[in-house]
Amino acid sequence: MNKISLRTAGIIAGAAAIFAFLFGIIITASLPTLANRSEAQTEQQISIPLVNEAGESPFTKIAEIVSPSVVNISAEKKVTRSAPGFEWHFEGPFDDFFKDFFKGMPKFEGKTQTLGSGFTVSEDGYLITNYHVIKDASNIVVKLTNKKEFKGDKVKIIGVDQRTDIALLKIENGEKLPYLKFGDSDKVKVGDWAIAIGNPYHLEGTVTVGVISAKGRANIPLPGGPDFQSFLQTDAAINPGNSGGPLVNIHGEVIGINTAITSPTGGNVGIGFAIPANLAKNIIDELKDKGKVTRGYLGVYLQEITGDLKDALGLPSLKGVLISDVVENTPASKAGLKSGDVVLEFDGKEVEDLQSFRIHVASTQVGKTVKMKIFRDSRKKMISVKMGEFPEKLSSATDEEKEKSELGLKVIDVTDSQAERFNLETKSGVVVIAVTINSPAEEAGIRVGDVILTIEKNEIKNVNSYRAVVSKLKKGKPAILHIQRGKRKLYVAITP
Repeated sequence: MNKISLRTAGIIAGAAAIFAFLFGIIITASLPTLANRSEAQTEQQISIPLVNEAGESPFTKIAEIVSPSVVNISAEKKVTRSAPGFEWHFEGPFDDFFKDFFKGMPKFEGKTQTLGSGFTVSEDGYLITNYHVIKDASNIVVKLTNKKEFKGDKVKIIGVDQRTDIALLKIENGEKLPYLKFGDSDKVKVGDWAIAIGNPYHLEGTVTVGVISAKGRANIPLPGGPDFQSFLQTDAAINPGNSGGPLVNIHGEVIGINTAITSPTGGNVGIGFAIPANLAKNIIDELKDKGKVTRGYLGVYLQEITGDLKDALGLPSLKGVLISDVVENTPASKAGLKSGDVVLEFDGKEVEDLQSFRIHVASTQVGKTVKMKIFRDSRKKMISVKMGEFPEKLSSATDEEKEKSELGLKVIDVTDSQAERFNLETKSGVVVIAVTINSPAEEAGIRVGDVILTIEKNEIKNVNSYRAVVSKLKKGKPAILHIQRGKRKLYVAITP
């Protein structure tokens, strides 16, 4: 082995130290540049240009693509009122006095026109709107952006679903139409862009922009429903006339159907609601194929898990729903579900809350056997349930609202899921969900949301007992109804 002299070793070591020192200076000086470059790349990756090279916003292209598929829908309806051009409404302690005072005024029949929006979903003329836009309409007119109109037998109602407030129409047109595609509303995040296009206040083709401000909104007290609610909430301006129009994302895909607003004034205050696209797609497919919607059914009454219930039942979290009662001879009772069971999972999915669970059950195929994870007696248990068919036929376009009694009322049990929107103060009786115009019930001043407790001193426990008592009333003889209206109880005389 060759030996290196001490002097040579020293020279090598010194040179190495100088090289290391200089290399360290170079690297240190480069770090800010590298960091700035990394930051610049990151900013470039996450930044979204508000204008393009031509100075246009990204919403310009969306409006150009989406607007031709948005339609104007007007529907003519017959109405009866006390006097032409005179509408009255009183609140307070003298409410019933004024009702009696004006009760004898002659009724006048007239016509009113509702305005809404819609959008085409196929080139052969299928289009979507809200059920409430065309409800009880005697004449529907659909107008395209090119001013072409369709009415009479050129507009067909394929099917409606009152429980989700969706209607599927079809216009007969010889030419291919532009149409919109659905996006995945499950992937929508709070803060995502939301663009609404419709016809508010007769102003056709109005475009408003905002963001998704919340998801899964439910228990919104809307007149006439819908009772299946899992709304997207947006601050994009939605006003009367926007109903049925599309809410689209930044790619022009439909993520929702604009349906309602909450407002103390009736105008936009930045809180609008849209039916999620994923909920609507299944409904539309069934309406197109069968003209009605078939829903899964368990046969249980449910309630949310509160903090007190969680502690009392020994649950690990607030997730899940509590079964408060099981209807006899239903899929739930046959499977062995019991009052007091807490449903944690349904068909492989975790149960988050009551409303999402109801929608999940309803959208499950009839006849399918699903597994449910429940919590009973401090233990988890798996139960298999064969799904039944929801007994109410509210989805058919031909069957809707035929069930009216001699009094001119449509009622449901206070325990029915549709009654949740009224925030009732009582747990017994039947709740009024519709009053026929110019009927004995309307003459007596009965309102939607009233709960009928007794008729002629006969206790009303449910719809069956209501029908049994009403069938025995004598025509032309006044009957006394004891009802609850909010926190007040009062008596009403009604003459069949």
